Amino acid sequence: MMRFELGLEMPDPKRAMKSALTIGGAYIAGGLIPLLPYMLLGKLAVALRVSVLVTLMALIIFGFVKARFTGAAPLRSALQTLVVGGLAATGAFLIARAIG
Repeated sequence: MMRFELGLEMPDPKRAMKSALTIGGAYIAGGLIPLLPYMLLGKLAVALRVSVLVTLMALIIFGFVKARFTGAAPLRSALQTLVVGGLAATGAFLIARAIG
């Protein structure tokens, strides 16, 4: 089904560990971007503002980098990544605030 409908080949089982480590490392590195201001700054309100700014800048940079690998228009890719990531982060923040 993967080959005929999606044009994908069967994943190589020998690459499973490398893929898992790559995905896990990227997840940890990406998660540290918004969390580092809270770890490094003393005041919560300041850390929130810095976290938002650093996260928005990181989303723009990731969008540009993504465009280089996919061949998409860099500005469009950066804005798309910023909007989607910003909405996801806002949603997560609001859910956490409603629960807490």
